[in-house]
Amino acid sequence: MIEIVAETGSTNADLAARLRGGERVAEGDWLVADRQVAGRGRQGRPWSDGAGNFMGSTVVRPGAGDPPAHTLTLVTALAAYEAVLPLLADPRALVIKWPNDLLLRGAKLSGILLERAGDAVVVGIGINLAQAPDLPDRPTVALAHLGPAPDRDSFAATLAETFDRELERWRSFGVEPLIRRWLAAAHPVETPLRVHDADGAAISGRFAGLAPDASLLLRLEDGTTRAIHAGDVTLG
Repeated sequence: MIEIVAETGSTNADLAARLRGGERVAEGDWLVADRQVAGRGRQGRPWSDGAGNFMGSTVVRPGAGDPPAHTLTLVTALAAYEAVLPLLADPRALVIKWPNDLLLRGAKLSGILLERAGDAVVVGIGINLAQAPDLPDRPTVALAHLGPAPDRDSFAATLAETFDRELERWRSFGVEPLIRRWLAAAHPVETPLRVHDADGAAISGRFAGLAPDASLLLRLEDGTTRAIHAGDVTLG
């Protein structure tokens, strides 16, 4: 089920509130907003509510036999990637940047935020279909910059399908094949990266893949490799 509301603060916050209130929100159900006035990205950044864009959230309920919940960030990135890819004339223009950003010709196309809500994970996704927000620290892009903007409702249905499919693969086959597929969609190994931690400290190196726990591997200038478990990554 895809529930559409005309306006809300944040679809993530709405679903989290429903869960806290005891409402049963089923996996596979989505809340999608025409307008979102208090959307958030990683590290509390605001996320634009551009009209015609996709802004929606769903819920995952990790079980005892599932892979670690934090690897759902890779699941979400791949689901978004698979939903966008058929809309592009040149699929090579789209890559994933750790952990879950979509970059189109090097510019940010999406915003993804996963948040714990009791025993569930609320997954929020924003895709720039019609317009791109102005961000002070990075270039942005919308699919409408390359051609007609995709229909939001049709895109929502496609994304719901790709997310269900990636979630089933995650549960059936685990993290190792997920990482392989994520790497095939990511920027190449040896890409220069700069990582800022939560305190703003920066470290530079080259992309060396992902560790088995899905952390980012950064090869430093001295030849050592550091595992990055959290941080804000930029290319170059």
